[in-house]
Amino acid sequence: MSERRARSASENRRGAGDADDSPEGKGPGGTENTKAERRPLWRRALTPPSAAPPSRTPPRDAPSAPEPAEVASVVQSALYRDGVRVSAPGSLAETFRELREQPDGMAWIGLARPTAAELHSLAAEFDLHPLAVEDAMEAHQRPKLERYGETLFVVLSAARYLDAAEEVDFGELHVFVGPDFVITVRHGAAPDLSAVRRRMEDSPELLRLGPEAVLYAILDSVVDGYVPVVSGVQNDIDEIETEVFRGDPAVSRRIYELSREMVEFQRATRPLVGMLHSLMAGFAKYRTDEELQRYLRDVADHVTHTSERVDGFRQALTDILTVNATLVTQQQNAEMRALAEAGFEQNEEIKKISSWAAILFAPTLVGTIYGMNFRHMPELRWALGYPFAIVLMAVVCTSLYFIFKRKDWL
Repeated sequence: MSERRARSASENRRGAGDADDSPEGKGPGGTENTKAERRPLWRRALTPPSAAPPSRTPPRDAPSAPEPAEVASVVQSALYRDGVRVSAPGSLAETFRELREQPDGMAWIGLARPTAAELHSLAAEFDLHPLAVEDAMEAHQRPKLERYGETLFVVLSAARYLDAAEEVDFGELHVFVGPDFVITVRHGAAPDLSAVRRRMEDSPELLRLGPEAVLYAILDSVVDGYVPVVSGVQNDIDEIETEVFRGDPAVSRRIYELSREMVEFQRATRPLVGMLHSLMAGFAKYRTDEELQRYLRDVADHVTHTSERVDGFRQALTDILTVNATLVTQQQNAEMRALAEAGFEQNEEIKKISSWAAILFAPTLVGTIYGMNFRHMPELRWALGYPFAIVLMAVVCTSLYFIFKRKDWL
């Protein structure tokens, strides 16, 4: 910190010149803006895209202004001294310059999906490690804690519960903590760091403890954000249990989707336990304030409780999935048994119908043969022909009846 602040006055002037030459200090055409137009970039970043600036009627001979430059990703930047905000620079260059001029100040810079140029600018000013900068640039990192010299690099996975969609939305947060600066790089909607900043500014006695206190506040905000997620997931599991025993066929998909979210939630919470224990192990070495130690231990207790709840959720979902598979199998077996019984009954009916059809076919066959009225049929002129045909029909029908009866077809 002392080495960076011992830069020559010429570097300071050059930094100021860079700030004046930057796009934040000039208008679209390179001309100087008014005070109303040179508002901080974080205010412009929070302005809805549809909100247009007040229109001015340009002179008739004035050339048309080009399209405004893209809004920078600096959400908010502020300098603090003795726990109180002293300034809110509108650009990174101004932040760097004012921090050099404040021997006892602390810079808190908040970024949202920054560009590579902005991260490289921060790395050059605060001597950030290239590996940490690369991680912050690419995102999609697992929660971890790394120390590079005097700089602490923390990756956190924040979560929030979406009631309408009944799902968990995860966001990634990277925090650089140095001797006199805190840099937050946010990838996602969670957490609400503006609320963290307001909370710290309302507690100057806590903010006076320096960058480590800001890190505590961020950790506490991330962990507190897990509470509504845990409650929402608990309600979902209760609903799933009801749907399972009600026989809802769509519950299997819901169990699978919630199980996937719990795997990601587990990846977000489980590493935090080890990270906070590592921070607590360095209390004596880095002479952490006793009051801040108590706060961090409280956060560690909450993280441990949340991690245990998430582990329990995942096990409960596994058990519910097993029970659901068992119930589905039992239902399928019952349906197959009902189909088999229906098929057996149909077979019995078919046997009866077939037996009576065969019995009735015998006299029909005899009557058909002797009903052909051919001239040369000996039985037609036989006096006993008719009784013989009747007896033949009776014998055949009776024989078939006893045969089918013996086979339990009738």
